[in-house]
Amino acid sequence: QVQLVESGGGLVQAGGSLRLSCAVSGRTFSSTFMGWFRQAPGKEREFVSSISWSGPTAYYADSVKGRFTISRDNTKNTMYLQMDSLKPEDTAVYYCAAKLLPGPKYDYWGQGTQVTVSS
Repeated sequence: QVQLVESGGGLVQAGGSLRLSCAVSGRTFSSTFMGWFRQAPGKEREFVSSISWSGPTAYYADSVKGRFTISRDNTKNTMYLQMDSLKPEDTAVYYCAAKLLPGPKYDYWGQGTQVTVSS
C-alpha cells in the first residue's frame, strides 16, 4: 500500500510560482511511477506530469511543458512539482498519484491541494 499527502497549494498571481509537495509512505518498487494530475471546476481530471521513482524518466503535458518541473527526493520520500509562470488556466485541484506496475492506471491518490491563480 502507498499513502500520498499533498501540500503547497495556495493563491498566487499570474506569473508567480508555487511548489507542490507529495509525501509518500508505504512500499515503493523500482517500477513505481509517480504523477501529478489536476482537475479544474467543471472539467475532467487531466495529466500534468509524471516521473519514475527510480530513474530520470519524466513526462509533461504540453500545456505545462517549459513552465513546470517535476522532481523527487528519495531520501525524503517526497515528490515535487515546481510551477513557474503560472496562468489563470492552471487553477485546479492538484493530485499526486502512484502506480506500482507499468500501465496506464494509477492505483493510489492523494486528497488533493487547491491551486488558484488570479489574473
